Amino acid sequence: MEQRIYTIEDVEDFFPVHVFECGQCFRWQRQEDGSYTGVAGGRIANIAFEPYEGEAEGGSGRLQISNCTKADFENFWSQYLDLDRDYGKLKRKLCRGDKVMRKAVKFGWGIRILNQDLWETIVSFIISQNNNIPRIKGCIEGLAELLGEPVGVFEGRAWYDLPTPEKLALVTVEDLAPVKLGYRAKYLIETAKIVCQKGMPENVEDLSALCGVGPKVASCIALFGMGETGSFPIDVWVARVMSGLYGIDEKNHGAMKAYADEHFGALGGFAQQYLFYYIRNLNARK
Repeated sequence: MEQRIYTIEDVEDFFPVHVFECGQCFRWQRQEDGSYTGVAGGRIANIAFEPYEGEAEGGSGRLQISNCTKADFENFWSQYLDLDRDYGKLKRKLCRGDKVMRKAVKFGWGIRILNQDLWETIVSFIISQNNNIPRIKGCIEGLAELLGEPVGVFEGRAWYDLPTPEKLALVTVEDLAPVKLGYRAKYLIETAKIVCQKGMPENVEDLSALCGVGPKVASCIALFGMGETGSFPIDVWVARVMSGLYGIDEKNHGAMKAYADEHFGALGGFAQQYLFYYIRNLNARK
């Protein structure tokens, strides 16, 4: 069967490695050609971007989504990839009078914040606690393969959805042992039970009732799963950049949050992603 490929021309401010490696999602795998294959919303796709010939870095190009029809794009992928938002305007506003942000935005010019499923972000960021990205990805895939429903096969690989709250609420910590979640297994099971009893969180305040969800994890869930673009998650990397480049005491997260609220406002989540990607990759290069 011929593979379905949907092409979108003249796409700006989008680059797969920036989008899928900035710490916001964990179900996308980089391929040898620089494209990314993953699953979202019960759909499997491969996403690639080809800059137009002669365009400078950060210029426009051709976005190609494999295993995608026009209807798939219009009904799901366009919103998921946040393609209707004017990131050029957003970046100009963030960079105005801020030398640090200008460097961070130039470094991660192709970041877009994905509109992810709320349950997926809850599961993902509970697993992310005191964990590194490769291991987070492995745990999430292990959980999906162990308990999730099959989504389909794409290019020889079977993909699975994450287990629903109803499914996860019925298992034991011992059942999850093959996934090697550690103490996070209990958090996931208890959170699934809470969601089954009370329903999915409807606002940021509801997140504090979930098991294992502290302020940092709640901020991530709010940003990536609830569309709260003013949320400014502070982890060790963001604390480092706010201390080293903005001069705020590394332990004073309250001051960092206050700075973000004042200077970034409703764009705080975008600012956080540019700063996180910038400092994490600068550190890796060193």
